[in-house]
Amino acid sequence: MTTATVASIWRYPVKSMMGEELNACEVTVKGLLGDRAYGVIDNETGKLANAKNPKKWPNMFQYRAKYIDQPQKDAAIPPVRITFPDGRWVDSIDEKKDNLLSESFNRTVQLSSPSAMDVQFEGYIPEEIEELDNKGTVFTRTSPENTFFDIDFVHIITTSTINYLRKLAPDSRIEPRRFRPNIIIEVPNVEAFVENDWVGKTLTVGDVQLKISQETKRCVMTTLAQGDLPKDPNVLRSIVRNNAGSLGVYASVVKPGSIKIGDTIEIG
Repeated sequence: MTTATVASIWRYPVKSMMGEELNACEVTVKGLLGDRAYGVIDNETGKLANAKNPKKWPNMFQYRAKYIDQPQKDAAIPPVRITFPDGRWVDSIDEKKDNLLSESFNRTVQLSSPSAMDVQFEGYIPEEIEELDNKGTVFTRTSPENTFFDIDFVHIITTSTINYLRKLAPDSRIEPRRFRPNIIIEVPNVEAFVENDWVGKTLTVGDVQLKISQETKRCVMTTLAQGDLPKDPNVLRSIVRNNAGSLGVYASVVKPGSIKIGDTIEIG
């Protein structure tokens, strides 16, 4: 395979809100330092606010989150600033944050950090995708202990897959941000769902080693409006029809370290 390199790095300080693009980042045993370090909890259900259930949380992607100071290795996670859809913002150290978030979401919520207690989140299976089972229903899943992740700690997609899906769905705007990756890998001169072949393998990125655990089954989030990207059910429909609903892969961290844009990647 032609040399693969890190094209882009993304971190999402608050679960299901817009995140930050980085030039470099520390990678810990629980993923990119500062990734999903905060989440919004629905006080009524105790579950995590999540764009996977747009029936309940229709505007998650209109909230933006960024760190006030950069997270540092072996230090407490710094405060985060959340910008609301109407342009107002609040810092996580502000005593009024939960009241302001509750008012904005029109639900009683609180900003939280992961704890040892199990936290669940809901997902909605869209009715308009004929090929999906249990259309129009809501499912519940549990995050890995002491995290706000869905399944595993690092989410990876490739430019190869993005370019291939663009050919398969020429009428849709296929952009990496629809899929909320942590690492986008440039794989030149290949157009295919190349990540499918990486499951069970180890990726060495800089001094970091990542074990690919499974393909990423996509959900309704990929279809939602996001910034200038329109709502588009055809994105998920195309993934279901052409790759059994998977795009990208999840990975666990075998060896922590640091990564940066341009790092070459070894697959073994």
